[in-house]
Amino acid sequence: MKRRILLVDDDVTVLLTLKAVLELNQFEVQTAGSAAEALQKLSSGTFEMVITDSRMETDDAGFHVIRAARQQTYNPATALLTAYPPRNVDWKHDGAQSLLVKPIGTQDLLRQIEALLVQHEDQKQLSPAPSGHSTQPSPLYPQKEQKAS
Repeated sequence: MKRRILLVDDDVTVLLTLKAVLELNQFEVQTAGSAAEALQKLSSGTFEMVITDSRMETDDAGFHVIRAARQQTYNPATALLTAYPPRNVDWKHDGAQSLLVKPIGTQDLLRQIEALLVQHEDQKQLSPAPSGHSTQPSPLYPQKEQKAS
């Protein structure tokens, strides 16, 4: 079964090129040309991964997509695609698990996507979110329940 990716970018050339590359490599790809369109698709489908451009309608539109993706019960892996990588790690605080910097070579793109999907699946196996809405990982050492005296 093909893994489903939601690919979001307002640059049609980038969107169609990446879609073709991913489909040739056995991914099922849905596209969105804006954050607003991506939000609709997130709520009407399920995806193993969401890859979004950071700057679209606004400079932080991609972060809105990432946050919305992290709220979905199916808990997709998330990657931020940008030609303007931030100098700090704020992108991680907004829920993105990976940063893909444009331009990116085909093999590097595929390698990073595969690595993120494996890492994300491992995290889901180790600490599944009870309702699917949590973006915080479970502690490695759960606290013991204290007995009432």
